[in-house]
Amino acid sequence: MIKKLNKIAKDTNLYLFKFIKKQKTTDLIRPMKYGLFSRGKKIRSKIIIDVGKIFNIKYQTLIQIGAAVECIHAYSLIHDDLPCMDNDLMRRGKPSTHKKFGESTAILAGNSLLTIAFEILCQKNLNIDNQIKIKLVKLLSECSGHEGIAGGQYSDLNFEGKKVPISKIINMQIKKTGKLFSFCCMAPAVISKKKKYTKKFDKIGSNIGLLFQIADDLIDYNGNTKKVGKKTKKDFKKGKATLISLLGPQNTILYGNKLKYKIFSELKYFGNKAKDLKSTISYILERNK
Repeated sequence: MIKKLNKIAKDTNLYLFKFIKKQKTTDLIRPMKYGLFSRGKKIRSKIIIDVGKIFNIKYQTLIQIGAAVECIHAYSLIHDDLPCMDNDLMRRGKPSTHKKFGESTAILAGNSLLTIAFEILCQKNLNIDNQIKIKLVKLLSECSGHEGIAGGQYSDLNFEGKKVPISKIINMQIKKTGKLFSFCCMAPAVISKKKKYTKKFDKIGSNIGLLFQIADDLIDYNGNTKKVGKKTKKDFKKGKATLISLLGPQNTILYGNKLKYKIFSELKYFGNKAKDLKSTISYILERNK
């Protein structure tokens, strides 16, 4: 599992490195690269590769889609860390982008990574027809904006210190984390033109994202700051609305396991083709950093 993750991370980073190298040199390139190349596991890219295997999509096509997703993810982390958001000074074992370069530069670097994601999807060397490219841009836009990441982050901040029902917590976490995973799962189905599977993988992706957020919250609750690479136990201090705050850690673990097997049941139809995806899902829940 780790070997496959490392290969996908290496190939995704290589694509991004070459792509950014071709960009015109500006003062924002350095902070953009700082936030983008930050030793992330590239789990979202791995999900794209795993689902792509189900639909027999070419590996390099999937790497390019994954590169666009990683730009979106990097932008969201840069902005999440800002003092006006979650105010995190460390990210993946090094100073957050705003700590290193200043708040205004971090905002602009994040904005630039957001737009580069769509530039990547529009490249001529992405060997899919233009109508499919338009659909992917539309989907990624929806998953990144007020219906997705941005909307989820708004709710996350707005819910701090409040008693929030489980349905609203789940909806918030699906927007904040799940929607980008939904894109990762839907993109290969869209590329293969298998419309009947798009909604199915939208739901699967949302649940994988929710599972990822549950694991993330458990890491914050139980984790060691040095090992995790960022400050832990901050959710409790800030009064964050999480499943842990509502259900407690043990019941949250049980909820996560039930969700995992619910996803597995949805993947039964695809048999051995879904083997790698199931392995990644198990890794997501079991990871400790």
